[in-house]
Amino acid sequence: MASNNFYRNIIFRTCMLALTALLIGWLLFDKKNLMAGVFAAIIFVFLVAEIIHFLNRTNTKIAFFFDAIRNDDSTLNFPENTGNKSLDELNSSLNKVNELIKNIKFELQEQEQYFRTILEQVSIGIISFSERGNIYLSNTAARNLLGHEHLTHVDQISQIDRKLYAVIKDLRPGDRKLVSFNSKTGIVQLSLKSTLFKTAQETFQLVVIQDLKTELETQELESWIKLIRVLTHEIMNTVAPITSLSQTILEYFKGLDGQMPSEKIIGNTIKGLEIINERGTGLIGFVETYRKLTRIPQPDKKPISVAQLFENTVTLIKSEPANEHIQIIWEVKPIDLEIVADKKQVAQVLINLLKNSVEALKNQDRGKIILKGEINQNNRIFILVTDNGQGIPEDLMDKIFIPFFTTKENGSGIGLSLSRQIMQMHGGSLKLISVHGKQTQAVMEF
Repeated sequence: MASNNFYRNIIFRTCMLALTALLIGWLLFDKKNLMAGVFAAIIFVFLVAEIIHFLNRTNTKIAFFFDAIRNDDSTLNFPENTGNKSLDELNSSLNKVNELIKNIKFELQEQEQYFRTILEQVSIGIISFSERGNIYLSNTAARNLLGHEHLTHVDQISQIDRKLYAVIKDLRPGDRKLVSFNSKTGIVQLSLKSTLFKTAQETFQLVVIQDLKTELETQELESWIKLIRVLTHEIMNTVAPITSLSQTILEYFKGLDGQMPSEKIIGNTIKGLEIINERGTGLIGFVETYRKLTRIPQPDKKPISVAQLFENTVTLIKSEPANEHIQIIWEVKPIDLEIVADKKQVAQVLINLLKNSVEALKNQDRGKIILKGEINQNNRIFILVTDNGQGIPEDLMDKIFIPFFTTKENGSGIGLSLSRQIMQMHGGSLKLISVHGKQTQAVMEF
């Protein structure tokens, strides 16, 4: 071991110094050997100079090694055949440490390249910059969204759009802001979210940039496709039997050749026309239901007591005899909590959600529904409707808000989609969280 040899050298030189000092003392006290004492003193000075040289040589090599590391110089190599065993072992140890550091740096560079490649492939823009504004990272999506090929400093964004630049400069950790600006390709709508992260030397701000317009257009297209599928399914289920029956009735009368139809033909014709009428009436009702979705009036917003809203709604639901076996509990914190909303519309949303919970508990012995009204840390008001039913299967969660989609035997399929639309018109949102086999929770956010 290099450290053992080093210690042995130090101990040996220290012992030599001690012996020489004792010899000098003895010779100086013996006045007959003054010349020998002077000679011993010269040897002592030589030993002191040699030990200082030994320590300086070792310290210089170690200092030189750390300077090379600090300067990111991995080409450094110390000779291992100097003839000095202690020095050779030290040089060998330094070379091994240097090789280890070199391998670690190589692995870190590989990891950095790997993560940079991933960041280049994501569709969301990402930029990170230091407190001085120097941009450390900007992926392809960010450069495309901002319309600038080379981003090295935040101030360059002011050349793209001053409003966008001001928003990014004012972003604080956790902020989420929307901004639009005119680019070469037209108006771009962006969602910006900021967070901070620290390294050993600096603090960086990470900004995530998302193209809202493209995202919304994609979601809108997907919604239309889903809606068209449902509409096509409903219309075809109605039109196909009508077409078939009308064809059958037409064949009856084509084969008469001017003769009077029999009572059987007349009876079948009447029955067929009744079915056609029933199907046509159902189709008209379906279209009228669709019209309700597109003609919701603008909300007449007024302060509403959440406690009063809960009490009235629960009383209405409990008034139905079929719901007597279900326990409904409500609580509001603070008790004087109010929302500014259209009372009729919000009550309709709450009734829809409670009816869904009641439906989920109809075959359950210990059915329980909990209503909660509360304010979170961001002063947003939430109304929660939680039931202990069997929950919603995971494969149906992305379909529950599609108009006319229903799993109920007599359901219209517009309750949840209508409720979500009402909440959006109030500037809020409606979402469902379900654990299949355990519970479902509807969250109304204002």
